[in-house]
Amino acid sequence: MKAVFDKFYDTYHQDLFQYIFYMVKDKETTEDLVQEVYIKVLKSYANFKGESSEKTWLFSIARHVTYDYFRSLKRKRDRIFEFFDWNDKGDVIPDQSKLPDEIAEENDQIKQVYTYLNYCTLDQRNVIILRYLQSFSIQETAEILNFTVSKVKTTQHRALKALKKAMLEKINGGGDANATQ
Repeated sequence: MKAVFDKFYDTYHQDLFQYIFYMVKDKETTEDLVQEVYIKVLKSYANFKGESSEKTWLFSIARHVTYDYFRSLKRKRDRIFEFFDWNDKGDVIPDQSKLPDEIAEENDQIKQVYTYLNYCTLDQRNVIILRYLQSFSIQETAEILNFTVSKVKTTQHRALKALKKAMLEKINGGGDANATQ
C-alpha cells in the first residue's frame, strides 16, 4: 500500500491539490479533502480496472469527494437555517478565518481566476479547471466528470463565454454581473 500511495503522491499530488483548492478555495479544507481522496484511492485501488488512466481515475474520485463536501455543506446550511430565527437581529459573531478572496489576494493572477470562475456554474468551473489549469484533454475531462465529449465541449464553450463576458464587464466598469456559486 505504501508503494501505491507514494506513486500517486509523487506523481499527482500537486495537480490534485490545485484542482480541489480551485474548487473549495480554502487550504485546510483542501488538505482534508485530498486526504480523503487518498484514503478512497488506497481502499479501492485493487478494484481499479485500468479502463482509464490512473490520473483520470484519481481526478474522478477527487470530483466525487469534492461534490460530497459541497452536498454536506448544503445540508449543514439547511439545518442551521431551520434552527435559527433569522429575523432576530441579535449579536453577529464574525468569522475569524480568511475568506477565499483574502487568500487569493496573495497572488493577483489567482485572485482574477477565482473572481472570474465565480461567474461559471459548478460544471463549467470543473471543466475550466481540468482543461486549462490541470491540462487534461477533452476525453480525460469527460471521463473524470462522467460527461460525454460533446458535453465537455459545450460546457467549455459556455464557460469561456461566461468568463469573457465577466472580463469585458469588468474592463468596461460594469461591476459585478450575476456571479453564480
